[in-house]
Amino acid sequence: MNHLDQLLHTAAHDAGLPMQDGHRGFPYRKVQAGTAIAYQPKPTPADVQPPPELHAWAQGYGVIQHDQHTQARWAQLIESAAIPWHGGDSTLVAPLLHAADRLCSQAMWLVAHMTYCKQVRLDGTPLAATDFKSAPEGHTGGALNMVPAYVGYMLANALTGQTRSWLMGQGHCVAAIEAVNTLLGNQYPEQAERYPCDDAGLSQLCQDFYSYALHASGRPQAPLGSHVNAHTAGGVIEGGYLGFAELQYVHMPLPGETLVSFLSDGAFEEQRGSDWIPRWWRAEDCGAALPVMILNGRRIEQRSGLEQDGGVAWFIEHLRLNGFEPMEIDGTDPAAFAWAILHMESSLAAQAAEIAQGRAEYPVRMPYAIAHAPKGFGFPGAGTNLAHNLPLGGNPSLDASCRQRFNQAAAQLWVHPSAWQDARRQFRTHTVQGRPAERDHAMAQRHPDYHAPSLPWRDDMASPLVSPMAAFDATFCAIAEANPQLRVRVANPDELRSNGMGNTLERFKHRVTHPEPGNPESLTGGVITALNEEAVISAALANKGGLNLAVSYEAFAVKMLGALRQEANFARNQSEAGRPPGWLSVPLLLSSHAWENGKNELSHQDTTLAEAWLAEASRHARLVFPPDWNSAVATLDACYRSRGQLWCVVAPKRALPVRLPPESARQLTEQGWFRLVGKGEEDEKLILVAVGSYQLTETLRASRRLDEHDIPHAVVYVYEPARLGSHQGLAANAGLLSDTELASAFPHHSPLRIIVGHTRPGPLLGAMRRIDTGPAHTVGLGFLNQGGTLDTAGMLYANRCSWAHIVAKAGELLKLGLDALLTSEERDAVLGLGDPADLR
Repeated sequence: MNHLDQLLHTAAHDAGLPMQDGHRGFPYRKVQAGTAIAYQPKPTPADVQPPPELHAWAQGYGVIQHDQHTQARWAQLIESAAIPWHGGDSTLVAPLLHAADRLCSQAMWLVAHMTYCKQVRLDGTPLAATDFKSAPEGHTGGALNMVPAYVGYMLANALTGQTRSWLMGQGHCVAAIEAVNTLLGNQYPEQAERYPCDDAGLSQLCQDFYSYALHASGRPQAPLGSHVNAHTAGGVIEGGYLGFAELQYVHMPLPGETLVSFLSDGAFEEQRGSDWIPRWWRAEDCGAALPVMILNGRRIEQRSGLEQDGGVAWFIEHLRLNGFEPMEIDGTDPAAFAWAILHMESSLAAQAAEIAQGRAEYPVRMPYAIAHAPKGFGFPGAGTNLAHNLPLGGNPSLDASCRQRFNQAAAQLWVHPSAWQDARRQFRTHTVQGRPAERDHAMAQRHPDYHAPSLPWRDDMASPLVSPMAAFDATFCAIAEANPQLRVRVANPDELRSNGMGNTLERFKHRVTHPEPGNPESLTGGVITALNEEAVISAALANKGGLNLAVSYEAFAVKMLGALRQEANFARNQSEAGRPPGWLSVPLLLSSHAWENGKNELSHQDTTLAEAWLAEASRHARLVFPPDWNSAVATLDACYRSRGQLWCVVAPKRALPVRLPPESARQLTEQGWFRLVGKGEEDEKLILVAVGSYQLTETLRASRRLDEHDIPHAVVYVYEPARLGSHQGLAANAGLLSDTELASAFPHHSPLRIIVGHTRPGPLLGAMRRIDTGPAHTVGLGFLNQGGTLDTAGMLYANRCSWAHIVAKAGELLKLGLDALLTSEERDAVLGLGDPADLR
């Protein structure tokens, strides 16, 4: 049982809080605003002295000093005996605090070397011009600020014997993580082998940082990147897009887990939605989520908007208005970060206990640490614009004065090898404490169990028209019922019921702080709804220990692309590193799509996301088009049987015929295509290819007209276009059809092809290049950016995709006149000379 569980357990069984305000040595005070209760650190008097065992630590080490607040907070915390210290012995706190200073200083020393140097000398010898890189690179200031934060996280874990998870929104500050991990030996095997803690190993680490070296395969040569990547031990998100960590962190930890999230002040001003975190957190189904803002006040070329708006006083007021309980700490001191983690964890647990006992209500006052530090603390250029990237303002390999400044600053940070190696031993307590290494924290090891349910197939092919979205609705509820151990998150930026997901809504309900009677709302609802597409998709992407579903209008989902792409790329890189992700795949249902959203004008008629997803590596980015009820059931079943994939599923919400029996629907999802008309015989010179449900409807109508004229042909439905793509350069694609499989679906004796797609024709033809027999024989029809207030038939006509347009193109390819296949009214309508209604 971890610390949070202990507090909750004690509170639930005792008639009071686990730590009582007013108790001797208790370092927090209870603050109540209405029904919300928070615990703030008590004011620390200037004359509070650390206990004797902390006197040596209180003197600081090199650039790392401990201000009065930090000293007093630790003194009070030790006196209160509120934290289960390492081994239960508070006298062991001082050695660990002391070790943290040395580890922090040496890691900052190594970060500076990673930016500027190609050689490392652990004996502290000054470096010569030839030891420096000719082209230094690195987000050095932010990385230097992250070192105390990450060491503080490690310190909190070692003190309490609990391995918490971590998340860093500032992915470009990865040098801090890599430096600390390397010094502590907290590495994945490929890094441990390449970067041992000696001169050669650390020199290799520095040389690999921004080396741009390639394997012949085109992949980076080094197991190191400019952002958090699949080789960064314990990394779970790249952090390349500032702001997504802020949207995801509250949805990540499961009950009994703790997540420490290092956040960016730059992301705060650029990404909205993180203000809502207190709305979503519930002790009943969430672990402790601990936000730590690194407030260093600078963007790339200017002060942050936060600084310009009024600085920390304005920010604190903003946080309080949005349900947080902020506290300020020294962002240059690892001990301050460790104190904040322990305090926030305890405060959150105490508030949960108050709510469980009926003495408070949600939302909690979410603890929030604000860590003050000048950007690039501990190195020349700190606090200036230069600190964002290259703080020296020159190149030490060319400039003697820069070289001197580097060597002087490095000497201040340098730690004698025996001292930092002793610190390393102090921190490597995992075996004694029986806990996993930080590289193996809970959120980096997701592999939830999954049980396949009984599925709601429709065997009656003559059944009434039914909506594929209703099939998703029934299937998802069946899957959730078969897997009650999985926490459900349904991401929804608009309306679930209007998209045919009424049963899902009634069962899982909107998550709100004050449910309204008679509406599908609940304090612990699983449906995360907000008019912010990035925020809601983040709820599904973050819940990697659970069962997830996202539902969106197709046009709105374009705003999710950045988050989706970052996630798919990270998963792909994990697979290529030999550690494929184990979380259940996440489907994004794109309904109310371009062809059926006519009442909302062209702004709501947008196929961009599907086209963008076609271009991604399909091993982890799947794009599928189920055309009916049974294929929708098969799609959701196949998605959740897979791991580490993001499925964009384009499906209609209107009632349509059941076109495929269950066995054929499974075959469709397994092979990526299905022939509905024809047998692949020699006389079938023409193949009509449909991609999309409404496109299939029009193609089958065109097929009937061709039958009326005794024209042999085939109709092939393509469920997953990427399966028909090129092998060249797409090693990361999954399930590409072999040449033999492709010839079975598209025989060489059928060179005439009309591809009628949901998307714009160009991207679709490019994705299915292998069946393109050239402009004289292959025609692409699809979305032409034509729309407005039109019904589905109107959209099809406006974009030249109606059954009659397909027939007209068939006549062209077969060298038949339009009058041979169409009536005069139909011909005029196709030519734009008649009444479009004649085609209905």
